[in-house]
Amino acid sequence: MTKTKVKTGKYTNFWERNRKSGGYLLRKTMMEYGISICRTILLFGLCFLILQPLLTKISVSFMTEGDLYDPIVISIPLHFTTENYRLAAGLMEYTKSLFNSFVVSLTIAVVQVAMCTLVGYGFARFQFPLKRFWFACVMVMILIPPQVISTSLFLHFRYFDVLGLGQLLTGSSLNLRGSKLPYYMMSFGCMGLKNGLYIYMIRQFFRNIPKEMEEAAYVDGCGTLKTFIRIMLPDAKPILTSCFLFAFVWQWTDGFYSSMFLGKVSLLSVKLKQLPDTFGGYMARITGSSSSAGVSVPYTNCMLATGTLMVIVPLVILYLYAQKGFVESLSSTGIKM
Repeated sequence: MTKTKVKTGKYTNFWERNRKSGGYLLRKTMMEYGISICRTILLFGLCFLILQPLLTKISVSFMTEGDLYDPIVISIPLHFTTENYRLAAGLMEYTKSLFNSFVVSLTIAVVQVAMCTLVGYGFARFQFPLKRFWFACVMVMILIPPQVISTSLFLHFRYFDVLGLGQLLTGSSLNLRGSKLPYYMMSFGCMGLKNGLYIYMIRQFFRNIPKEMEEAAYVDGCGTLKTFIRIMLPDAKPILTSCFLFAFVWQWTDGFYSSMFLGKVSLLSVKLKQLPDTFGGYMARITGSSSSAGVSVPYTNCMLATGTLMVIVPLVILYLYAQKGFVESLSSTGIKM
């Protein structure tokens, strides 16, 4: 039958319903399909724009030097090789740098998240003098790039002294540059990389947790610290996961603070920054040249692309391992904020 009815009395045949609506149903359906197609094309284009540089780096990293100059080689290497990875690993001291980067990024991320959680919870739940002023300072930390205070940071830790005690007791100040201590001191003081953003995120999360939960804990005999540890922290796992991953990734790829404070520590971010010069010196040695000025620019870029992939591969592995918690943190934070 061409005219069948459901229990609600409406026609189930599309064309019959379209005729009844005077063509409106067809126009609406075509509009929905058109919007879906346009949305799919836009999303595909955006994904391609994001992935295309990465795919290009992967392709270039497996090319020989001859493939870089071959006009017929565009995306697929003609002579597949893994020599670039072996050479980049040697120039970057990859094993040593990988271990140091993991230890530094992990410890810095843990310290930053711990300190920022305490500060963010304090801003969200407690009243204290000049609270708005101090939170405005936190916002300034987010807005002002670290390069603005680089000179003062350099001088402060190059001639480090506490209340002039160093000059009084030893006659000279301490030079803390080149060690890990300054960066850990800044992280403990919530002045590390992106700490203002973490404080803001954690504060917003705690502000949206009902105060009745804490009041119920107080009635049951819990103190402020016990309530924070046993009630609030378990609920804050999503936002803490996001902040930890952000802190780890940003520290892993940071070149500003690492170069200023950790210059003597072999890190992947520092080695990647130095890779073009290191590769130029290597090529000058094996060719017997007196300088690295004649090193091929495409080949140097090829080595830089290879080194970049070697730096981000551990981050991809970390994300694959922690993606469930990360996605959960984003979704729950989006609902509450």
